[in-house]
Amino acid sequence: MLELAGIIILGILAQWVAWKLKIPAILPLILIGLLVGPVAAEFFSENGSKWIEPIWNGKKGLFPGEGLFYFVSLAISIILFEGGLTLKKSEINNVGPVITKLITLGSVVTFFLAGIFAHYIFGLGWDLSLLFSSLIIVTGPTVISPILRNIPLKKDVAAVLKWEGILIDPIGALVAVLVFEFISVGGEDGFTQTALIEFFKIVLFGTSLGFVFAKALIFFINRKFVPHYLLNVVSLSMVLLVFVLSDLLAHESGLLAVVVMGMVIANSKLKSFDELLYFKESLTVLLISILFILLAANMDMSQLELIYNWKTVLLFALVVFVVRPLGVFLSTHKSTLKLNEKIFISWVGPRGIVAAGIASLFGTKLMKQGVEGANYITPLVFMVVLGTVLLNATTARMLAKMIGVFLKKSEAIVFVGASRSARLIAKFLIDNNRRVILLDSNKDYVNDAKEMGIEAFNIDIYNDNLDSNVELSDVGYLIAMTGSDVINKYALERFSGVFGEMGAYRLATSREVTSRKPENSDTLFTANDDYINLTETIRDYPKINELKVTSSEDFKGKVTIINENSKAIPLFLKSNSQIKILAEVNEQDIKENDVIVYVGEEIA
Repeated sequence: MLELAGIIILGILAQWVAWKLKIPAILPLILIGLLVGPVAAEFFSENGSKWIEPIWNGKKGLFPGEGLFYFVSLAISIILFEGGLTLKKSEINNVGPVITKLITLGSVVTFFLAGIFAHYIFGLGWDLSLLFSSLIIVTGPTVISPILRNIPLKKDVAAVLKWEGILIDPIGALVAVLVFEFISVGGEDGFTQTALIEFFKIVLFGTSLGFVFAKALIFFINRKFVPHYLLNVVSLSMVLLVFVLSDLLAHESGLLAVVVMGMVIANSKLKSFDELLYFKESLTVLLISILFILLAANMDMSQLELIYNWKTVLLFALVVFVVRPLGVFLSTHKSTLKLNEKIFISWVGPRGIVAAGIASLFGTKLMKQGVEGANYITPLVFMVVLGTVLLNATTARMLAKMIGVFLKKSEAIVFVGASRSARLIAKFLIDNNRRVILLDSNKDYVNDAKEMGIEAFNIDIYNDNLDSNVELSDVGYLIAMTGSDVINKYALERFSGVFGEMGAYRLATSREVTSRKPENSDTLFTANDDYINLTETIRDYPKINELKVTSSEDFKGKVTIINENSKAIPLFLKSNSQIKILAEVNEQDIKENDVIVYVGEEIA
């Protein structure tokens, strides 16, 4: 009981430390596992036993017999299913050619080149070498996001790294599963006709069962045969059923089945999909916290000693300095990315949770099958995971500054609210070369914004964690423009520290309009104009106008004229193609031919 409670406590503690230090959680998880496992047994325990013993050895331990193996298998199946849920066809179509090439051509380069290096450096058979290379294809959002959140980057660079991590996770897992199954059916007789038939049987059962059960789950949920409060647990039990049933019908086909199941659900019209994904993400965090401490603790010092030599350093160096850069440069050939951006993307390629989890599972299985060299798989992959995560977490920010991809000034603007007024103002800013993102819980508003070519996300600011969105790393301004004074104030209180580095503003409240006195200095336009005034003005005059000024006195006078006109509202100052929020304008800096931007009735 003490060991089990200790794993959960240490796992959640590791997650908290990772969040606090802005590093991938897998790093403290594996380090804790190694500390309470092989390191404790070697250096700290008087009788040579581990502080946490995953396998029951007659005196202590958590899982008797094959128990640990079964737990790891089921946990990995849930993690892979959640990974499959993130792979949507529409997202692949929208991410652009660079990311598409990275997850295809880049994966092929890693698969073959890393396999060749592993074969000739460690003398592994081609089957195990290619299994190793397939396992290190994946990066993963759980290791990329914490690193990028700490580095303000240009949108294109952040987007490439983010989407590569999301999309390559299930693809890399699928490749690794197929390679492992090909090795498993080969046996001692090699890849005979019988073995090939068995392999295709695995692929057939895995894909067909994953597809059929995914469609069945979608049907049951959409037809409301499953009550809402049972939605998540029924989905979880269905995943476990598919995994077990597929394995019974075709040995080792379960992992393939759950990946396919997740992909099918992600690309179908499933009601409550967001809720299902959120539940699986929360469950995955708990499983990962337990799993990687167990996996690391289960390793023996003899496995670590296998890779304690110059060959490991050479292989790691080739993966980091040859394999990754070659894949990136081939994938970004003839793209709009600059050389320094390609170098940075080449450097940031940490391997993640899927790689480490599947490596441990497959390594254990192959060792039980007596495959020669299988004992190298888990420590080698763990070495690449720990090495790349540690390297990128400690050097990415410094490298970004050195090569010039670090964003010195955050100019992008986030609007909380995507009403007609927000869309009109956002479109003007975009046309004047400012990046604008609209956030709203109203799906119709978000869709209308997207049709206008505006970046928009369906977000509930009370529930969604915007801090983790690395594509918002270049945002410096926060503007709250919803119809609720409470939401506008809450948005500034919660997110001004994250997105309001350059300024955080809101519409005036109805109380401020009535009293003609702003409560704070964070009102966006004037204390005369709240959501109702702005909406009515844009309803009657849906056009943004410009008025030239010649001096600071002229500026003050014309702003007064606009304010006194009940059908016009001043918005911004445009100076040398730069847009400034009126609250930030220093009247002494007004230049001839500067322009006041306003909405409403045109003023002569």
